[in-house]
Amino acid sequence: MGQFDKVTELLKSFLEYGPAGCSCAIWKGDTKVYENYVGYADLDTKKPILPDTIFRIYSMSKIITCTAALMLYERGRFLLNDPLYEYLPEFKDMQVYHCRPNGKYYTSPARNPIRIKDLFTMTSGITYGDMDSESGKEAAKALREALKDENVAQKYDVRMLCEILAKIPLAFEPGTHWHYGYSHDVLGALIEVISGKKFSQFLHDEIFEPLGMKDTFFRIPEEKRDRLCSMYRKEKDGSLKKETGMDRFYQPNAIFESGGGGLLSTLEDYGRFARMLVNGGQLDGVRILGRKTVQLMASNHLTPEQIEDITWSHMAGYGYGLGVRVMMNPQKGGINGSIGEFGWSGMAGTWVLMDPTENLTVVFMQQLLSNLEPYMIPRLRNVIYGCI
Repeated sequence: MGQFDKVTELLKSFLEYGPAGCSCAIWKGDTKVYENYVGYADLDTKKPILPDTIFRIYSMSKIITCTAALMLYERGRFLLNDPLYEYLPEFKDMQVYHCRPNGKYYTSPARNPIRIKDLFTMTSGITYGDMDSESGKEAAKALREALKDENVAQKYDVRMLCEILAKIPLAFEPGTHWHYGYSHDVLGALIEVISGKKFSQFLHDEIFEPLGMKDTFFRIPEEKRDRLCSMYRKEKDGSLKKETGMDRFYQPNAIFESGGGGLLSTLEDYGRFARMLVNGGQLDGVRILGRKTVQLMASNHLTPEQIEDITWSHMAGYGYGLGVRVMMNPQKGGINGSIGEFGWSGMAGTWVLMDPTENLTVVFMQQLLSNLEPYMIPRLRNVIYGCI
């Protein structure tokens, strides 16, 4: 039996639970020790998943956005404790939701401003559109209104999103709790303001081109469209239905560039980016970040109380750094991995693991809603660590 045969068996078993296909690559240092592609990129045409298949990486965009922002941090363009409003004035004088003992909500001025660090660490009080808080409900309402416009992708840019978010009271006082939300989209706007470049141009010039990531972008080029993996939604009866509703944001004429979830990439491209971080900020002689900055990024920045705000079962044992999960307690998570392992995942089931202790990089790609992450990812992680 080969060293990684158990990984192959697991990938094949995943197809029984939902995705039409998936792919995985593993590197030890700069050596690729495993690579496999199972299933289909499109069920109708039986097109297989290939090394050049392009995936919607959704929230794995966040690590790239935070890396880009930290490049500006290293150049002295901002401090982590700087108030956000000094760069994005719409976020000055924010309001905060509070709940009375009788369950009624009211707002009052925030005692402290949102710091730039709060964006990195998801402690800003800015939420996604969800039903978990009054702030989330308002964000959901604003999002629904925007999405009613068929041309929303051509009309809204990230600064317009910031203007909408700045009008919504925060879910809590900045810096006091952890809540997943649009913080990294706001970070993308910050990058534009500080750099003077369009967000996509900054990423291209400073990260993608230097690292040779030729298939990572916000908008799908026409000549590469046939390489885009189809997205599927698993129906209640177990069947897979093709999902295309969000693809308008990837069209050539779209202007919205989501730092929190808007990028497309391939297994190889994202592997190059992730290996750069595992290598302490450099790859093939190209330095993107300093070694100490990567260490800062991949260390926990939450208090024990804030860690309790992370309630996803597959995040047991993890803290959160500057845009990445950070393994702190393998015993709590029942994980056979390393303290200090870091990474993140995407809404459609993409996932990256970076482990400097083992000099290990793993990238996994699929395109499924819902993504079955609590089932798939802990198993994949444990099997991989069992193989090395």
